[in-house]
Amino acid sequence: MANDFKNAKAVGVTSQTTVYTAPASKDSIVLELDIANTTASAVTASAKLYDATDSALAHIVKDAPIPSGGALQVISGQKVVLMRGDYLCVIASGTVDVVCSVLEDVNS
Repeated sequence: MANDFKNAKAVGVTSQTTVYTAPASKDSIVLELDIANTTASAVTASAKLYDATDSALAHIVKDAPIPSGGALQVISGQKVVLMRGDYLCVIASGTVDVVCSVLEDVNS
């Protein structure tokens, strides 16, 4: 079994945007999810997990405030497991950049 570390990013997010999707052949562990406010005023941001097993979206964080030039560590220290086909998405009230660090586990 091989492990691959990946970074996924989304730049200029304002509407709901998928940041990372677990590949069909791999389960993944999200190690960190950071959202940076790139505007001159405060914004709010939400991050959601889509569970492909039951076709449901669940909030990880909802409408969290991020000051101008600030960042929010949505996932840091804990882990979120994404099974095959699950994904993370982000939406914001202003423009944000998103970086997601993931460990992909290649299943044999």
